[in-house]
Amino acid sequence: MKTAVKIGLRLTIILFSAVTLVSGGMAIKELVARQKEQADFEDLVERITPRERNEPSSEPEPTEKTRNLDALYRENKDFFGWLSIPGTDLDYPMMHTPSDPQKYLRKNFYGQYSRSGVPFLDYRCMQNRGHLIIYGHNLGTRTMFGALTQYTDEDYLKRHPTVELQTKAGLTQYGIFAVAFVKDTDRWYDFLNAADKDEYAQAIAYIRKKSVTATDTIPEYGQRILTLSTCFGSEEDGRLIVVAAEQFYT
Repeated sequence: MKTAVKIGLRLTIILFSAVTLVSGGMAIKELVARQKEQADFEDLVERITPRERNEPSSEPEPTEKTRNLDALYRENKDFFGWLSIPGTDLDYPMMHTPSDPQKYLRKNFYGQYSRSGVPFLDYRCMQNRGHLIIYGHNLGTRTMFGALTQYTDEDYLKRHPTVELQTKAGLTQYGIFAVAFVKDTDRWYDFLNAADKDEYAQAIAYIRKKSVTATDTIPEYGQRILTLSTCFGSEEDGRLIVVAAEQFYT
């Protein structure tokens, strides 16, 4: 009887050890994959960042910190532009594939499988007008759109109030004015292009009312709206959105 108990105990220990090794191996494999994905993004950042000039120049410094995106446009026709929030780790390419809306949900910039994917623009959105809705993964870390969870803190919003989007049309800055929790079926996702001032004002009032953190800024008709959307919470349809309005400078 004791022998049988000992054998059973040994088998249990062996089984537990095997499960632990497999689980540990999977965790290591996932960690390596994430590190590789982040390294790929860093490589893209390096490629588009203008190198500092070593020689003095009489040319004035640019007033905007634009990136050289030409190579990325040539390499991938799905590339829409570069998305970043100054002072944070959110600094990524953005894709747009209207005929295949979620193509980059699990693909990297080069079209290979990637758990992180690449932020992408809603297929219904257009380059030159209307509301820009951008989706990105929340992987439970501060990478990708997981960084947006910090915007539930008003102090963080005050420190990082601007979203930058550079496309072929140039660099545009958007001032964040609302942060809200919504469902993936929320009517905000259907607000694509306001027909008039009243519709625009109603949409802005709606999202400000739903906000958990916000600024005193109230966008006016004519300011383009940009929304960053990511999964949030324990329910599959839960979303966190960070909403910003195009900034004009004189």
